[in-house]
Amino acid sequence: MTYERYESPTIPQWRLKLGLYWQLVRGDRPIGWLLLLWPTWWGLWLAAGGTPPWWTLFVFSAGVWLTRSAGCVINDYADRWLDPHVARTKDRPLASGAVSGREALAVFGVLMLVAFALVLTLNRLTVWLSLVGLVLAASYPYLKRYTYLPQVYLGMAFGWGIPMGFAAVLGEVPALAWLLYAANILWSTAYDTWYAMVDREDDLRMGSKSTAILFGDADLTAQGVLFGLFLLAMGLVGQRAGLGVPYWVALAVAVALVAWQFWICRRREPGPCFRAFLANHWVGLALFAGIAAALWPTGAATA
Repeated sequence: MTYERYESPTIPQWRLKLGLYWQLVRGDRPIGWLLLLWPTWWGLWLAAGGTPPWWTLFVFSAGVWLTRSAGCVINDYADRWLDPHVARTKDRPLASGAVSGREALAVFGVLMLVAFALVLTLNRLTVWLSLVGLVLAASYPYLKRYTYLPQVYLGMAFGWGIPMGFAAVLGEVPALAWLLYAANILWSTAYDTWYAMVDREDDLRMGSKSTAILFGDADLTAQGVLFGLFLLAMGLVGQRAGLGVPYWVALAVAVALVAWQFWICRRREPGPCFRAFLANHWVGLALFAGIAAALWPTGAATA
């Protein structure tokens, strides 16, 4: 796909550009936003012992979309040397030349400024933690050049809304928040490894690094360890937070969903691996539903 393909004599240039920017931030692909939203909501509901304050909920929900969108932009900017050579990414606006690197950086800056403006309405600890989140989001895309563990770093970036949420609601970050954060790192590493398995051949050819390449023929075993530790950590979260039967039912549903992912990925085919990646939205949703139901309507104490 080339830039000329986006030109049209009947559509105003500004509308074409907005469409390209929408693609750049993955507005047409909400899966990344959802995978970022559910852990953030896990943390907010646990911190509040039920439904969090509405303004806090709005700030974090909007912030999830803004920071995920900004993360997609900076990821494409960092990968503009790689994406044109990968079948799945070669038609992205930056890779195709339809959007320039300077435009991408401007979009990234606007998104992060709006997100930071929202955070400024919260307490000081949350504001300071948001600066750490900015560093994580901006630096993540460059990890695949130097380490085989960018998926771990993605988990650190995707889960940073958890300690921030506790800070916003409680004014502190208790042990439960860090346990939930660790669980999310395990989960993000696991589901993004499914994603990396889709691109493994292209990444090997171009010299990019990932956990899928690191694990090699032991990828399914490593995935079993990661998902197993994630589910164990979420069990500990439920125990520490004093959650009741609805949560344990939801955790059982999550276990079943993960087992299904392994079943469809048993031959390591790209299509099923991508479906398994997408299916983690339902894992996150199931766990959120369990937390919300366990804390409704009277709430529960958190540790």
